[in-house]
Amino acid sequence: MVTAITDGVKVSVETVYQPEYSNPANEHYMFAYRVEISNLSDYAVQLMRRQWFIFDSNSSRREVEGEGVVGLQPIIQPGETHVYVSGCNLKTDMGSMKGAYLMKRDIDGSEFEVDIPEFQLIAPYKLN
Repeated sequence: MVTAITDGVKVSVETVYQPEYSNPANEHYMFAYRVEISNLSDYAVQLMRRQWFIFDSNSSRREVEGEGVVGLQPIIQPGETHVYVSGCNLKTDMGSMKGAYLMKRDIDGSEFEVDIPEFQLIAPYKLN
């Protein structure tokens, strides 16, 4: 698990390779990732947008950007955590992801970026 804290918002990510949804013969490797977003600040925050940078080990790069996460723009109260699971496919058995969330403070409507730490996507057999 990797973790980063930006302006009182903690983001932790863990990943798992999904062989049942992967097809290496067709260069299709599926990974799931679980994200925990914890509000360590004194004010409620709302996740407005996300931006991901996805890297394959063959040097290709993709960018994914849009509103919220998995169809939601959650409001996270002080001391609370929002958890969601999503997925990513790669053309190689190794890669990485990183990015940022655009958050809004409930108290004054100010927006700020929260770092999503870079995490590795590696098929388990590559570790042997």
